Amino acid sequence: MRLLVFVLNRVECLDELLAELAESGIQGGTILNSTGMATELSHSDEYDSIFGSLRAFLDPDRAENRTILIVLKEEQVEGAMRIIRRVVGDLSQPDTGVAFTLPIDFTEGISH
Repeated sequence: MRLLVFVLNRVECLDELLAELAESGIQGGTILNSTGMATELSHSDEYDSIFGSLRAFLDPDRAENRTILIVLKEEQVEGAMRIIRRVVGDLSQPDTGVAFTLPIDFTEGISH
């Protein structure tokens, strides 16, 4: 089993993404409101000059992201990533998102 962690920058895509994942049989994820490091540092007086301008350059209007955590069977990972790429776009492009998986060696409370 794998834990798919997806930080979604394009939060306007969340509903469509979740609907497509559910249609493909992928359900039971957890969604967390999250904020990037540059955004947080831009609010600090100590880092204001450096990170304030960086945040303005990257995306001044986006205050937060959504971090999606989904436990998947190994064979579901590529299908989930295809859906993410189709809905959100090419993750190598700026301001789309970041995805990675981690191995899971124990679960309890998850229906298989």
